[in-house]
Amino acid sequence: MNVNDTEVIFSILADAGYARTEEMDQADLVMANTCSIRDNAEQRIWGRLEVFNQLRKKNPALLVGIVGCMAERLKDKLLDTHKVDLVAGPDAYRSLPRMLEAIGPDSPQIDVLLSREETYADITPVRTDKNGISAFISIMRGCNNVCSYCVVPYTRGAERSRDAHSIVREACDVYQRGYKEVTLLGQNVDSYLWKSGTETVDFAGLLERVAEIAPDLRVRFATSHPKDISDEVIFTMAAHPNICKHIHLPVQSGSSRMLEKMRRKYDRAWYLERVAKIRSVMPECGLTTDVIAGFCSETLEDHTDTLSLMEEVGFDWAFMFAYSERPGTLAQRNYPDDVPSAEKNRRLNEIITLQNRKSLERYRAQIGKTLEVLVEGPSKRNPEQLCGRASNNMMCVFPALDRKAGSYVCVKVVDATSATLICE
Repeated sequence: MNVNDTEVIFSILADAGYARTEEMDQADLVMANTCSIRDNAEQRIWGRLEVFNQLRKKNPALLVGIVGCMAERLKDKLLDTHKVDLVAGPDAYRSLPRMLEAIGPDSPQIDVLLSREETYADITPVRTDKNGISAFISIMRGCNNVCSYCVVPYTRGAERSRDAHSIVREACDVYQRGYKEVTLLGQNVDSYLWKSGTETVDFAGLLERVAEIAPDLRVRFATSHPKDISDEVIFTMAAHPNICKHIHLPVQSGSSRMLEKMRRKYDRAWYLERVAKIRSVMPECGLTTDVIAGFCSETLEDHTDTLSLMEEVGFDWAFMFAYSERPGTLAQRNYPDDVPSAEKNRRLNEIITLQNRKSLERYRAQIGKTLEVLVEGPSKRNPEQLCGRASNNMMCVFPALDRKAGSYVCVKVVDATSATLICE
């Protein structure tokens, strides 16, 4: 989603006369688009600000800005330290040209007000991808779930869905410009719901509209919420060959007690039922997830529940993290962060070890199968090979021959690691 936000910012600034450069030492304006979901993301930004300040020594007129979630959350700290000239929250991007014009030696600019209407639906993003094959399209902004560990509702505001017609127009536009894949983005895509007059479009309906643009336009989406993913979405995916058979379904914990404390609004049994439904309708569907180790008051029994759920489901891959307390969240206000750091890391390492084993099992199960792959470009490790993802989101590498990026190829899987399918 930050990539899409950056593309929106580039579009707004381009309309105001700014030209983009890839070289920071040539820039008159440098901005960092930020995330506050995890502490390590914020720490990296403080390091980047030091880099920007070194650039100022060479170019005293350089303007430095922080935009996005960290801007909203740490506005006062960013200004008090005199590190930045501009602080703009996720709903303030339209104001950037005006704010930049108003910056003076002693007048940094700030706008972090959150909106209940802003979706940037009328702005055509400036695509930043290098290959011209895959495009991100934001379908909604904000989140209403207020999971107890999550800062997103406080930094990105309430949930609002974008005009369905503008989404379809944007997808048509990128297809006509040669893109072969779109990824529909939202904090919780399954709760997408747009209404206008007598017209109502839910996520299943939106998926269908985008899939029907062209049979050779692949459609992906992220991220699903286990409490909201519906049978209609699952059946819509199954009905359209160009909707990729992959769902990122964050579980966070395998313990119903932890899930309740996290305010996830589902329990272990509900999650497993949704997985069973997905696999009954789409047996080859890829499943990936997020897992948090060491959430507040997590016991060894809760941790064991997570390990057993991961064993039962057999995820293709997972984002796995030790819990880090985020200021302002319900958990930070109400629950002690009482699992020692060393124990969090021990549990995380067990989770990682298990997932690595399951990933290898899942990838090796593909050996002998023939998959359709959208070629993304040369393999990073071997330029004589190409790489691309199958519908299930697994990365494939295979001999280049005369194939080109953006083409579809059928490959046969002959070997596998825990993260890559080796194909011919």
